[in-house]
Amino acid sequence: MKQRVAILGSTGSIGTSTLDVIARHPEQFEVMALTAATQVDLILQQCVQFKPRYAVMASEAHAQLLVDKLEAVGSSTTVLKGAEAISAMASHEQVDVVMAAIVGAVGLAPCMAAARAGKRLLLANKEALVVGGDLFMRAVKAGGATLLPIDSEHSAIFQSLPEDAKTWSARVDKIILTASGGPFRTRDPQTLRGVTPEQACAHPNWVMGRKISVDSATMMNKALEVIEAHFLFGLPSQRLEVVIHPQSVIHSMVQYRDHSVVAQLGTPDMRVPIAYGLSWPERMASGAQALDFASLSDMSFEAITTRGHPERFPGLKLAWEALEAPSGTTAVLNAANEIAVAAFLDKRIRFDQIYAVNVETLAVVIPSKASSLEHLLALDAESRAVAQGLAQGLSR
Repeated sequence: MKQRVAILGSTGSIGTSTLDVIARHPEQFEVMALTAATQVDLILQQCVQFKPRYAVMASEAHAQLLVDKLEAVGSSTTVLKGAEAISAMASHEQVDVVMAAIVGAVGLAPCMAAARAGKRLLLANKEALVVGGDLFMRAVKAGGATLLPIDSEHSAIFQSLPEDAKTWSARVDKIILTASGGPFRTRDPQTLRGVTPEQACAHPNWVMGRKISVDSATMMNKALEVIEAHFLFGLPSQRLEVVIHPQSVIHSMVQYRDHSVVAQLGTPDMRVPIAYGLSWPERMASGAQALDFASLSDMSFEAITTRGHPERFPGLKLAWEALEAPSGTTAVLNAANEIAVAAFLDKRIRFDQIYAVNVETLAVVIPSKASSLEHLLALDAESRAVAQGLAQGLSR
């Protein structure tokens, strides 16, 4: 029987890569629902090719535009609109697999819906864990969902850990996340104030969306991934480490109690972890190129404490500080960073001011332990408002 898939964020880089993998295995998967924010023409093409039963647009205006275009090509796809419809697709009784690829905290509600409904949840939205934390993990457990990480680093860790999750803490010494260092790994930290959005988005190894590309340039993506790893794998922050690996061949590692290290290697292509998530516990073709060891002339590593990295990437340390702070602090950090990155991409603040907005927001907003999704969303909104005010102050 085919697995029926809902792709939340089908027009982004993860969504399009997921559809590429699914297209290679039409006998195994059926696209049940696609969701997008504004890219009407692209989701139209996807609807024509994959014939989903449902397509959801974030706004009424974009939904109506898609309706008109689908009618013109004779498509039978039903178009829905709004956040509630996206969550409805994530929990739909006829959906087996949910690819959560919506960027940002806006993806938390549909991820929670999929978790409560017991879906196989392929998590490419790291904010669901960074913001949702223990509340999200409790929803996964209560709903009996299967949670599979899609971020290349967390997929690598998952593949390198023992099959029995109950033994992780006892058998594992630490988790080591690798980081490419982004486009500014060797740049003089004193010159970063002049970085443009175009330069920040030019990642040397990965093709990604603009927001995550900027996060890679600041290394905030790695800070968020440290937080994500804490909640996913249940290890304390002291047992989470980051090492710079510019070639992006080793995607992450697990060091065991006997100091042996298990690592996952592969070409820097997101179709690999996507295919693993779709087929787990089996394996299937991803479309990615095989790793050619003969062409690997060098695999190097750098400690975060060397080569000026602390000055170049000051935001990275916020991960450990947030995990050791009161519950909810990670949600504040995520909200501040989303606002700061958006302000930078709009050229309202400088690249080096992203960190300033994050730190100052953390100093202003005092979180309390979230008891519900509504509580988390209120904390997120408060943090965004504070960060927005700080960003506006810097832009004057």
